[in-house]
Amino acid sequence: MAALREAWRLAAPYWRGEDRVRAWLLLAAVVALNLSLVAMSVLLSYWNREFFNALQARDEAAFWALLLTWREGEAGVMPGFVGIAILYILIAVYQLYLRQALQIRWRSWVTERQLSAWLAGRAYYRIALAQAGTDNPDQRIAEDIRLFVDDTLTLGLGLMRSVVSLFSFIFVLWALSGPLEVLGISIPGYMVWVALLYALVGTWVAHLIGRRLTGLNFAQQKAEADFRFSLMRLRENAEGVALHGGEAEEKASLSARFQALMKNWWAIMIATKQLTFFTSGYTQAALVFPIIVASPGYFAGRTQLGELTQTAGAFGEVQGALSWFVDNYARLTEWRATVERLTGFTTALDVAARAADSGVQVGRHPGEGLDLQAVTLALPDGRVLLNPTTEHLAPGTRLLISGASGSGKSTLFRAMAGIWPYGAGRVSLPQGARVLFLPQRPYLPLGTLRHALCYPASSADFTEETILAALRSVGLEALAPRLDEEQAWAQRLSGGEQQRVAVARALLIRPDWLFLDEATASLDPDSETRLYTALERELPGTSWVSIAHRESVARFHNARLVLSGHALRAG
Repeated sequence: MAALREAWRLAAPYWRGEDRVRAWLLLAAVVALNLSLVAMSVLLSYWNREFFNALQARDEAAFWALLLTWREGEAGVMPGFVGIAILYILIAVYQLYLRQALQIRWRSWVTERQLSAWLAGRAYYRIALAQAGTDNPDQRIAEDIRLFVDDTLTLGLGLMRSVVSLFSFIFVLWALSGPLEVLGISIPGYMVWVALLYALVGTWVAHLIGRRLTGLNFAQQKAEADFRFSLMRLRENAEGVALHGGEAEEKASLSARFQALMKNWWAIMIATKQLTFFTSGYTQAALVFPIIVASPGYFAGRTQLGELTQTAGAFGEVQGALSWFVDNYARLTEWRATVERLTGFTTALDVAARAADSGVQVGRHPGEGLDLQAVTLALPDGRVLLNPTTEHLAPGTRLLISGASGSGKSTLFRAMAGIWPYGAGRVSLPQGARVLFLPQRPYLPLGTLRHALCYPASSADFTEETILAALRSVGLEALAPRLDEEQAWAQRLSGGEQQRVAVARALLIRPDWLFLDEATASLDPDSETRLYTALERELPGTSWVSIAHRESVARFHNARLVLSGHALRAG
């Protein structure tokens, strides 16, 4: 029941949301077609009886009529197999088509919603810091949502069809089986009770054998995602691994993750083998079991061959409907593991959203300058980095913040950006001021170099000459012919070149306040001087706050603060 509640919590927003009308209409159409398939199965069971009775009677005219056209009998007009097959195929095709259309719409809606929640209020950053129940968010958004939507619809519609088939065929089977005398007691519709007992025993045994699969499938999804992430991380840090000669260490780490994956997979294989031994035998026995049970009436001459085959078919439908749990046990365990992973991710997003107002708050004020108002910084473990600090930076300030490694300079940088959740106080910037943050490791998005240069603005906002001038100012004019190449630029460019791109970005966007966290640390002193000179020349009205270690950049600043002993002091 807990899994069903969690699944409804995940599904309900879509079925109550803005797309609900179309969603319910599509679902109604799929359900109607699904029920039509059950009706066609009932019709085929009666056709099957007429057809085999015709074979037993060696009635050739009835044989061809039942195949090609129709035949009038005691029960009315029975359509031919060709017509039934054509109608069945049409219903089956459109039932699948509309179900897939619903899956696409549902998955699209949930994915957009989860992406929005993940990005809103920088939740992606907060939950990455927390690292609780949120491993591999890429898999949860890309893979788990797909599995949840597909399996929920497939299993839900399958269960509904099984229930409808049960009630449709149970009356057929009741009428066909008749009473059975056992120790002088007449049991009406005995085949129904046999089917019920057969399914209940099968369900109970399948649960005993396969209940380990839920936990194993959950662990497998995590192990697969961890292994894939490790491979991706190696690709992104290929140069660092190569320079350190760390191939053996990486191989050992990857092999260990893969072995953990394989160990869990072997456990799944063993559990699945045990379950399959039972379910395969259970299914094969169900093919002949109803014929064996009903055969005494046939050999006694009380039923014809058509009635025998219809009884076996109806028993199979009833038993199959009652055995839905047995047949879908493995997939149900996978579905439950997916629900648990998505629930954990959704809970983490909710926690991040509720914590959006925690930490240092960043806002705007009608005045001028930048204000730090009782700003306190801490680490996730509670250790204090900065005691309550209040500072005012007037327009035109070019502040250099320095201090020992680990003193909290980069944390202060993150707090000024409004992304650090551990602390208190407020950072206020002038209303309407454009702000740009350049971290030590620049972010270069996927796409063209032009797109990376202009990020997060649109390249359409800048002329070709403006972009080329920015490249020349930072010493990247050699890259001008490659502006429209799509490359993994974060891997193609050196660390120093990436930092030059970031400074060129500042020259293009022309912020009112520019924050730099070791933004030129990968460059040699001469190149660093060139970039600061370009900033000073091209952005005369920009105020900036730099975090740096090198004294060579001090001359480009008119104020200095040193972070030491949990306090900011004039340098």
